[in-house]
Amino acid sequence: MKVILNNDVPNLGELGDVKEVALGYARNFLLPRGLALPYNQKVVALFEKRKTEIESLKAKKRLESSDLKTRLEAEEISLVLPAGANGKLYGAVTNATVADELLKKGFSVDRKRIEIPGRVIKSVGNYKVAIRLYEKDEATIKLVIRGQSDKEARAEAAAAATTAPKVERFKSAHVDEDEEIDERLPEDRD
Repeated sequence: MKVILNNDVPNLGELGDVKEVALGYARNFLLPRGLALPYNQKVVALFEKRKTEIESLKAKKRLESSDLKTRLEAEEISLVLPAGANGKLYGAVTNATVADELLKKGFSVDRKRIEIPGRVIKSVGNYKVAIRLYEKDEATIKLVIRGQSDKEARAEAAAAATTAPKVERFKSAHVDEDEEIDERLPEDRD
């Protein structure tokens, strides 16, 4: 079935594209969601009227994509993860991990657009990660993964554990002496 896309559809096309799709895909997915309209003279005339608007939207997306590409390529993601002595990570770095780190830096990138070599990273080292942007634009960022031994992880956890009780002792030691504390039970207070 021939349709004209009314919105950008991942892995199919963008607004205004004419595509040939399976009848069931059009009838059950694209048309009910308003993602596409059936190809006919009336719809073609409608899209001809909107052609300048569609082209300006595409130009705006291209500009945003190139700007995002330059900002992403200036970034470097550095991760410190628990690893064994041989450099093998106890977990794995996936596209979701990279998306979370980019979000911390202020970039909202869909994890499905992030391509990690070999799908997951399971050892320390330097890697190049590709991020697919609009049309054929692709940004490449540097990913540095350093390992943290068990000994370092335990020392870091112990340091965090010793600071918390000190804060609680400080808070309890500095209660105003003028403050009257009512130690009666709630039912005796009336």
